[in-house]
Amino acid sequence: MGLYYFDYTYFIFIVPALIVTMIAQFRVNSTFKKYSGIYSARNMTGAQAADSVAKRGGALGFQIRHIAGNLTDNFDPRNNTISLSDNVYSSTSIAALGVAAHEAGHAVQHAQGYLPNKIRTALVPVTNIGSRLAVPLIIVGLILPVQYDFVVTIGIAMYSLAVLFQLATLPVEFNASFRAIRALDQAGILYPDELEGAKQVLKAAAMTYLAASFTAIMSLLRLIIIAGNRRGRD
Repeated sequence: MGLYYFDYTYFIFIVPALIVTMIAQFRVNSTFKKYSGIYSARNMTGAQAADSVAKRGGALGFQIRHIAGNLTDNFDPRNNTISLSDNVYSSTSIAALGVAAHEAGHAVQHAQGYLPNKIRTALVPVTNIGSRLAVPLIIVGLILPVQYDFVVTIGIAMYSLAVLFQLATLPVEFNASFRAIRALDQAGILYPDELEGAKQVLKAAAMTYLAASFTAIMSLLRLIIIAGNRRGRD
């Protein structure tokens, strides 16, 4: 059997996933850059927009903080904190408002007990354990004699949890973007022509989540085929 990282399955499953990921990353960066140069007429900052969207959705007790980095924006349900990056927190661009509103959308999901978000959160502990143990177990299992094939099976099952987590993330992210656009529109934070730019930014961001899910699925398929090929040879 070929080495894990140098057999034909890498080129069939992983290379296409890498290409899709690079395309998605390029698109989100280029789209964000484009609309970062277009400023909203109301001159509201990303932090102000996040505050408005979160409060409008019924979120309470949340905090908004400035963090370093580019597109490192996130919402942490553990401390109810919306973190906005350098290019979002104090920027008045359409791109910044779209991203800030998206993170505020997650705060609203948390406040309203949005079911898909609860499911995703519940998967975090088991996913963290599974993602750490999956590959080592698979590698060890492939080295051991075939009678220990159950070790590979356990590893693949654990990796499947990571795939499940990626799939569970999709509806959560899409819904946060939907909430963001609706709030930006209904609150009058962005005018209709500006809203279209925010939509483009969030659509580009959605591609990265789809790419992550595609990569996870392709990696899982590769592992299953490698394990199957091993059984067929022994």
